[in-house]
Parts: sequence; C-alpha cells; structure tokens
Amino acid sequence: MKILTINGPNINFLGIREKNIYGQITYEEMCKYLKGEAEKLELDMDIVQSNIEGELVEYIQGAYNKYDGIIINPAAYTHYSIAILDALKAVALPTIEVHISNVHAREDFRKRSVIAPACIGQICGFGIYGYVMAMIGLINYYKGL
Repeated sequence: MKILTINGPNINFLGIREKNIYGQITYEEMCKYLKGEAEKLELDMDIVQSNIEGELVEYIQGAYNKYDGIIINPAAYTHYSIAILDALKAVALPTIEVHISNVHAREDFRKRSVIAPACIGQICGFGIYGYVMAMIGLINYYKGL
C-alpha cells in the first residue's frame, strides 16, 4: 500500500516551536521515525511538507491515481481551508487527519476542522505516534475492519 503523508505550515519547525505542546523531536527526526514505522507495517510512504496552502492542494491532487491513502496534518489550515477540503473531496482517497496536540484541549478556534468531512477519521493528542495510528487505520480501512 502506498501512502502520502502531508504536513502543513510550521510542522517543519518541530523541535523548535512550542516544545511544551509539540515536543522535542525535530521534523527530520519525525520523518525518519515515520519512515521506519511505515516500513515495519510494509507500507510505501512518501512525506511532504509546505507552509503554502496551494502547494498542499497540489500534493493532494498529485496523489490521485498514485497513492492508496493520505495522512494529513493540515496544521493551521485545518480551521479554514476550503481549498484543501475540496482537493481531498476531489481525489476521493481515504484520508486521515492527524494533529500532534490535542486540539480539543486548546483554544476554541482549534476545535473546528473544515477538513474533517473529507476524512475517514481524525487522530489528535498522541504526539507523532498519531501518524502511526493513522497508518494502522488506513491498513484496517482496506481490510474492512
């Protein structure tokens, strides 16, 4: 199974920004960890990141007919990007939304996701392990579990 993991704005600053919320691990360390976990699960996974909404839309559109599923951490775009929502609906790939922090325990504006209606599920609050949970979720989705 081939999975595309898409990370939105400021995820590239993991290990630098708000360590009390996002942890000490850097983006590069996270990518290495996720690639290793994907390999254990026998998944072929590509990981991309952009701070630019249009580039995230391009990544989503580029996944059409190339990937079996998407894991997306839209970061701040979660709360207002209709463009990302529409792109996910257009490609119609099973998608799981992931957030490193528990967005429901933070500011009120973070509790609403405009992306969620295009996703088969949402995982938040488990740190970077949430991405691994999403990988397992996609595997089980295809198994019909």
